[in-house]
Amino acid sequence: MHVPTLIARKREGEELSTGEIRQLIEGYTTGEIPDYQMSAFAMAVYFRGMTAVETAALTKAMMASGDCFSHRAGHPPVVDKHSTGGIGDKVSLILAPLVACAGCWVPMVSGRGLGITGGTLDKLESIPGFNVRISLDTAAAQLDRLGVVMMGQTDRFCPADKKLYSLRDVTGTVPSIALITASIMSKKLSETLDRLVLDVKYGTGAFMRTKKDAETLAAGMVAVGREMGVEVTALLHPMSEPTGRAVGNALEVIEALECLDGRGPADLRQVTLDLSEAIAGVPRAELERMLDDGTARRKFDELVATQGGKPEDLPRLAEIHRAPVIREVHAPASGVVGKVDAGMIGQAALQLGAGRAKASDGVDFAVGFDRLVKTGDEIRHGQPLCRIHARNAVDFDMAEAMVERAIRLRD
Repeated sequence: MHVPTLIARKREGEELSTGEIRQLIEGYTTGEIPDYQMSAFAMAVYFRGMTAVETAALTKAMMASGDCFSHRAGHPPVVDKHSTGGIGDKVSLILAPLVACAGCWVPMVSGRGLGITGGTLDKLESIPGFNVRISLDTAAAQLDRLGVVMMGQTDRFCPADKKLYSLRDVTGTVPSIALITASIMSKKLSETLDRLVLDVKYGTGAFMRTKKDAETLAAGMVAVGREMGVEVTALLHPMSEPTGRAVGNALEVIEALECLDGRGPADLRQVTLDLSEAIAGVPRAELERMLDDGTARRKFDELVATQGGKPEDLPRLAEIHRAPVIREVHAPASGVVGKVDAGMIGQAALQLGAGRAKASDGVDFAVGFDRLVKTGDEIRHGQPLCRIHARNAVDFDMAEAMVERAIRLRD
């Protein structure tokens, strides 16, 4: 294969064969094809796009670059959920144990937060002792025993995607629908799924800013799933305000636990049930019952204990991760909440230390926001708009100024 010719053909908008795409990914993974050629290919894809068949071929090639889950004969339905990111999005923490209670296997391989978007692994690691670094063999045994595992990507899990994503990040080719689709679907389909639900976000707190862009991405991922024989459902949700009332690692776990106890914010419960219903194979009323009667919470406690944590620590998370400065922000006037800008809240959480600007950064489990008002709430002058958890007074002042810009009241 002559790589410059292949790049030129894609630059001119030609469709590449499955074999050509497979050879390209194999060569890049082994180091035979250098970064500069793959950068040129990624830029050609960015401008010219890929067909559904090409994108499926790219997805398969990246899956084949490493190990995939292998499930025993006669296994229950294997299902998962993927979110394209958002602010306050702690749905996975609730959905995974809930759907496992419905008799499915949920091999959830998640990521870390980057920028304003939080990561499921960071939230889980705010639980003392919780181990997300487990092997596929360990994960498979846990699935068979418990029905759910929540883990990070291993070195042998889609290594081509890990290498290509790092390259896209520094070459301006991240916002390619085809490359985003292959990146997401290669990791999820490496779990060897029967059903997958996609939570595609759009708005100020999402990667896709418009509903049209979100619809395009969703259609691409559904088409790839169909090409690969997996039942894929995509649900679109606006991310104009944070999900729930908490943003920040430990604070989001606390709110997820409230939902697992049959309480919690109504919007968080609704989106969790919407996504769960798409893959669980049981009626919504049954899912609601398992949230309300403690069944899903007990499964989450089992998950924590199995992966190295102590369930008895969960009610104490607010004490274990208590920020030095915890103060309310008060409403400057009376009115109805007309806007809670998710992007601004996410940026403030990042500045507090709840997220990371680059992959090598650490995160502060304790900082963030809780008791956030929601659009439509009636507020009187002096009532709290939210509570800020900060490392120091300077950080609090910064976050307070951003909250005052993010939350708008109307008469």
